[in-house]
Amino acid sequence: MDYQTYFSENREKHLAELQEWLRIPSISALSAHKPDMQKAASWLADKLLAAGMEHVEIHQTAGHPILYADHLHAPGKPTILVYGHYDVQPVDPLNLWQSPPFEPEIRDNKLYARGATDDKGQLFLHVKALEAILKLEGKLPVNVKLCIEGEEEITSPNLYGFVDENSDKLAADAVLISDTELLGPDKPAICTGLRGLCSLDVDLTTANTDLHSGTFGGGVPNALHALVELLSTLHTADGRVNVAGFYDDVPDLSPEMRAELARKEFDEEALKRDLGLDELFGEAGYTYVERTGARPTLELNGVYGGFQGEGTKTVIPKEAHAKITCRLVGRQDPQDILDKLERHIKAHTPVGAKVSVLQREKGNPFTIDPSLPILQKAADAFEHVYGTRPVFTKDGGSIPIVENMSRVLNIPVVLMGFGLPDENLHAPNEHFHLENFDKGLQTIVRFLDSL
Repeated sequence: MDYQTYFSENREKHLAELQEWLRIPSISALSAHKPDMQKAASWLADKLLAAGMEHVEIHQTAGHPILYADHLHAPGKPTILVYGHYDVQPVDPLNLWQSPPFEPEIRDNKLYARGATDDKGQLFLHVKALEAILKLEGKLPVNVKLCIEGEEEITSPNLYGFVDENSDKLAADAVLISDTELLGPDKPAICTGLRGLCSLDVDLTTANTDLHSGTFGGGVPNALHALVELLSTLHTADGRVNVAGFYDDVPDLSPEMRAELARKEFDEEALKRDLGLDELFGEAGYTYVERTGARPTLELNGVYGGFQGEGTKTVIPKEAHAKITCRLVGRQDPQDILDKLERHIKAHTPVGAKVSVLQREKGNPFTIDPSLPILQKAADAFEHVYGTRPVFTKDGGSIPIVENMSRVLNIPVVLMGFGLPDENLHAPNEHFHLENFDKGLQTIVRFLDSL
């Protein structure tokens, strides 16, 4: 029996199993779901055993469990470490879901549920691909290890230590991850760069109390005015970040990379129509694709203070707040960027105001050379199944553990994703196009065999 026939004959069974897993509300950010996290990890451990994996272990952490498994019976062959995560995002707002987020439903050949594409559905492909190879061949063409966590959606706080402490156990020739996207239907892509991340909170205060705007207006500093003035110094009019040294470790985009990114053939006019925008915005001199995948950013994610209720309250607020995140590329170091940003904020604090800064998340950017033989083999596998060669892209998002795994284990990372950009990951009505469930299984089998 060939693989296409095998997967076709077992499709309903496989999808039923995936839906069973998707019913477990494994929301890592909410403490009320801690039992569900354990249940989701145990469910996966059972499926890994049933698939033929060995040494299946559930490692308890200070947070949620990490799973390890392996199948090491291919002497002299490469070892591939499969990484993924079984935790999912919260589901709010519930009223925007067409069907309950943890009651999976197939509509128009799309599987709707929280976690369908990020990342349970994509991770499940690897479990079933390995199971299929063992059933049809009796052995795997390579050695395989799996490291699956339950905290990716909360920045993997316990996985970093696990990787450091178990570097020998996790030793491999490459990491294989399916947690990224295709460009579109039948338009495969291999991600060769993920932006890093850092974030901070800014708290600005003026007087020791809110003040009546009639009595004090025009004579005392206003915290909201001061914060707006401060935040306006963070960018120039042409979209560049105006923080000293921000671009020091940002490499120029090579002509080759710009040409590869242009292969995405991104329709900026269509994006404007879809988003109801008159114009796009960003750093001058770069296309939308370059700005959102290969250039660093500084974004305001929240600005608040003063009266927020209905009607008017004539008050001069004593405090105002902002939340800021940066996406990083190249060799930008998140701690260095946070320190530069904090210095800028304190140096540009308006007269009469005081600021405090709380530094938060930090994650390093990741990049890899697309000419590496293993990435070319991944491209061959995509081309064989999808009928077209994938584009090597830069992804604007962040998966901080990718850089950590690559650096600590000193191995390349193959980001072979099967999601689509319109699948609402992190949003209501998350779903997974099942044509990529089918093709993903075949692509993974083809890739492992090619190694």
